[in-house]
Amino acid sequence: MTLAGGIVVETSSGIGFEINIPAGSPLYKYGEGEEITVFTAMIVKEDDISLYGFHNRESLDLFRMLITVSGIGAKGAMSIMGSMSADELRRAILFEDVKEISKANGVGKKTAERLILELKDKIGKLGGTSDAVAGGAEISGAAADAGADDARTEAIYALVSLGYSKAEAFAAVSRVPEEGLTGEEYIKRALKSLF
Repeated sequence: MTLAGGIVVETSSGIGFEINIPAGSPLYKYGEGEEITVFTAMIVKEDDISLYGFHNRESLDLFRMLITVSGIGAKGAMSIMGSMSADELRRAILFEDVKEISKANGVGKKTAERLILELKDKIGKLGGTSDAVAGGAEISGAAADAGADDARTEAIYALVSLGYSKAEAFAAVSRVPEEGLTGEEYIKRALKSLF
């Protein structure tokens, strides 16, 4: 069922969850009774518990990064995510396009500048091999590192699923100096650095 700014998803056990989703999300295309997968974040405040949902993990990860920026809450992050796609947002941050980010409702120039300042390095490092190639890196070098990058990325997602923020997970995995480890080995070493 569709609501203004969100949807209601009913589980197989008959429990319905109201989920806020960004404007223009592909999740609006689903009709009543259709089976869908929604990647969600739960925000708990003193007087409210809200779910925020996205059609893919990348969008969820970007949302989680946005709400870490000082002055951007869940509603501001949803406004930004509703005004551009995940790829457009990543590009706007990487190319420091304050004007594009400021187009989101309720996001001014100063907030957009702060967002870029706080997230540019995180977005660039989390971009993976495809961004490195797009940025002009040698393809042979990117291909050689693809296996290690996949294992590191796997470790980052595993740590995030354990409750660490994406920034904490990325920092912990980055501190592992060894190359060519399996995802499990990166996770073990990263967890040691977090304790």
